[in-house]
Amino acid sequence: MNRKDAKQFDQEVLNLYDDYAHGRLTRRDYIKRLSAFAVGGITVESLLSSLSPNYAWAEQVKPDDPRIKTVIATYASPQGGGEIKGLLARPTEGDKFPGVLVIHENRGLNPYIEDVVRRLAVEGYVAFAPDALTPLGGYPGNDDEGRTMQAKRDGEEMKQDFLAALKWLDEHPNCNGKVGAVGFCFGGGMVYQLAIFAPDILDAGVPFYGRQPDLADVSKIKAPLLINNAGLDERILSGQSAFEEALKKSNKKFTAYVYMNVNHGFHNDSTPRFNEEAAKVAWGRTLQFFKSNLTGG
Repeated sequence: MNRKDAKQFDQEVLNLYDDYAHGRLTRRDYIKRLSAFAVGGITVESLLSSLSPNYAWAEQVKPDDPRIKTVIATYASPQGGGEIKGLLARPTEGDKFPGVLVIHENRGLNPYIEDVVRRLAVEGYVAFAPDALTPLGGYPGNDDEGRTMQAKRDGEEMKQDFLAALKWLDEHPNCNGKVGAVGFCFGGGMVYQLAIFAPDILDAGVPFYGRQPDLADVSKIKAPLLINNAGLDERILSGQSAFEEALKKSNKKFTAYVYMNVNHGFHNDSTPRFNEEAAKVAWGRTLQFFKSNLTGG
């Protein structure tokens, strides 16, 4: 199936997908409301197919790329889900690297997030993406089931899983003691939580369209932040102004970008919400941010 650009869809269709992806619509209601756009030879089935992730599109770095080494690693999360698995990747050459924790969306460790881990390893980082679905059997192979599974997990326990992962990566023998975090959607919000609850471990945070934390916790943040938001993402943008004001009042170091006329999820190159231009710019800024804060470059 050829990739379809967001511009090929009615914006309301993309909004419906966003509501479904975030649990604000049941699958039954999602299909029912999509039917209004099944006109001119377009069927509901074809709409569902074109809106669903195609992970072949997201593979920028192949799993067997000779530039990197990958392994499924397990770490202890005693206050969370117990034993959590994730994908660990690092450059083939060398022993010590800055670390980057990669935090998935609200659907577990899918192939898109695995590819982000490999992309970071190619850039010279030891990158690790835990799968918050590990206690339930791990990512099930499709996002619909993954979302349902992740919704069953306790939010505080998942936060403890990622806090434990950050500490584990910071202490990993291949990590040089500098650790950043990047997250998307649910993962973007979790980056903020790491900045608040692990201020002495996290050295740089990059949330992509993540829910802002409680403003009362902003004063606890120490790590510099690079915030990437989407111009059409009204849900996230509604809290951004107050959050930035709180960051400024607390003299926190941050840079925030809003990529105009793009949707929530614009970095995820497995769905039609992907915007190649915005994703390229945002990722370039992310790499430069990590280079400045984790390597001193």
